[in-house]
Amino acid sequence: MTPNLVYVIVVGVLFATGVSLLLERSLTRILMGLILLGNGANLLILLGGKAGNAPIVGTTAEDEMADPLPQIMILTAIVITLGMTAFLLALAYRSWALNGHDEVQDDVEDRRIARR
Repeated sequence: MTPNLVYVIVVGVLFATGVSLLLERSLTRILMGLILLGNGANLLILLGGKAGNAPIVGTTAEDEMADPLPQIMILTAIVITLGMTAFLLALAYRSWALNGHDEVQDDVEDRRIARR
């Protein structure tokens, strides 16, 4: 199966916007970047799968079966992305409740090293 050019461009855009949002200082933007990066990874895994019939033994010949491994990896990635999203959402809410904003602060040690 050759990948469709539209899928490749969509994966590239999702990865580019996800990484650029991950580098922001707001936890809300970091959260959106993580979600976009997770969706881009899912589409990238989907591009690697072989198209074919349902992988059920006895109903389809072995050479015509689709590979179920990319689908399993995508389901696992969805669960991991959901867990990370819930954690970052709780972190952003806690930061908003304590400080009134959700920006990530610089560490004192990082500031000292940056002054050198």
